[in-house]
Amino acid sequence: MTTPAAALRVEGLSVAYGGVHAVRSLGFTVEPAQCVGIIGANGAGKTSTLKALMGQAPRTGGTIRLGDTDLTRVPAHRKVRHGIGYVPEGRHVFSGLPVEQNLLLGAVTRRWDTTTRARLREQYELFPVLGEMKDRPAGALSGGQQQMLAIGRALMSKPRLLLLDEPSMGLSPKLVGEILTVLRRLREEEALSMVLVEQNAALTFGVADHCLVMENGEVAMEGPSARLGNDPQVRRVYLGL
Repeated sequence: MTTPAAALRVEGLSVAYGGVHAVRSLGFTVEPAQCVGIIGANGAGKTSTLKALMGQAPRTGGTIRLGDTDLTRVPAHRKVRHGIGYVPEGRHVFSGLPVEQNLLLGAVTRRWDTTTRARLREQYELFPVLGEMKDRPAGALSGGQQQMLAIGRALMSKPRLLLLDEPSMGLSPKLVGEILTVLRRLREEEALSMVLVEQNAALTFGVADHCLVMENGEVAMEGPSARLGNDPQVRRVYLGL
């Protein structure tokens, strides 16, 4: 019996900006329908890792495979076509465009057909407030609503793998709870694989099955979220708890 390919396999990933090494020989695997969390202090290399996976950071080594496909040298716009959705740090919505047009831009790699229309309806079901405000400029939304829009936009391409960079940044505890609920629902209902970069430990351990703790561009610790979340060293040294 053939073993299914991992959703994502990263080996020896390195990133450097000039002479500064942001990520050093990083390796990890995301299984189908699994969420891997990446936590650590500012400057640990978390965001650089996601940008390198998307082809937006200067990778100096390593390989990136999505399923059976080698995406190491594939440019960012083509990675979306292969099934990667990306929610960047800071949301980066198109503030002058209506909410619905922002969502439709997430489906630019797909044909406009009944499937795409259904996908749009799914985002409004997932985030009802977006349906209520679909004709308003995205810039008129609150920070939490813009985060919902950024996630919905990434989901419009129906990705196999979703990369999320600090989705809880600047949000109230109530909104963080809502984002947590949505991410859990996506895993359960769509079997969506995820890589979640976060400084919010509660959110990370609440969603991720497995976590990497990064320090100075390298993995300092890793293991099941249930174990790391209760590890006194992780809580004290890396999370400041």
